[in-house]
Amino acid sequence: MDKIKRNERLAVMTQILTASPNRIFTLSYFCDLFSTAKSSVSEDIAILGETMQRFRLGRVETVTGAAGGVRYRPIGLGSSSRDFVQGLCDRLMEPERQLPGGYLYFSDILAEPEAVQGMGTLIAGQYYDAGADFVLTMETKGIPVALMTASALRVPLIIARHATKVYEGSAVNISYLSGRGNIESMALSRRAVKEGQRALIVDDFMRGGGTARGMVELMKEFSVSVAGICFVLALESPQHRQIEGEKALMLLSDIRQGEPLRVRPADWIR
Repeated sequence: MDKIKRNERLAVMTQILTASPNRIFTLSYFCDLFSTAKSSVSEDIAILGETMQRFRLGRVETVTGAAGGVRYRPIGLGSSSRDFVQGLCDRLMEPERQLPGGYLYFSDILAEPEAVQGMGTLIAGQYYDAGADFVLTMETKGIPVALMTASALRVPLIIARHATKVYEGSAVNISYLSGRGNIESMALSRRAVKEGQRALIVDDFMRGGGTARGMVELMKEFSVSVAGICFVLALESPQHRQIEGEKALMLLSDIRQGEPLRVRPADWIR
């Protein structure tokens, strides 16, 4: 096999690391792949890390210990995170998105791969050290962002449903108070999670936190703790807040018929 040049090694390493975010690859893996000494691979990793940081494409980290190696975490975006979120806010403030009954239409944005991947990357960046074993969401609009968050964290996605599905076996069912004051139900298969795990709750919109509160209570039934709660969009000043400590990418002022929409990036978005 011909000697592999450094630029070729860097190209392959970039593809491998970015295709499997948060997965630890040992140095020996790359040494065997390229038939190269560890010292050369270490230099390659340092170059790759500096380049990623310079262009805000993520972070390449060296993990020490017996199970150590190198991993890629897609923290931040190629452009400014705040510019990305501000662009979403500008789109959400389009007058035609305001619907009767105090609703805001943004299902189209939640169906755009580039948009949801960026949102998932930003959310995951806040919870890499939270120790989440899986991402939990409620069907259905929050699924795309939750999936991208789970992908960036390299953990499974678990979906709670409004009703039990026969093909999921026995399930735990609870009732909860929605953000609009309605009593609704939530179900999750008993095989979906394990006792002692930690869940990161991700959803599309928070009015008062009723659905999120329901998911927190559902996790208690499984003896699962909550590592964090994050939304794509949340009311800035809900009248009845049912949860605390949550994050949101964007904050929405109360929707009033006939008044312009006001959506802004959350304060933690840099």
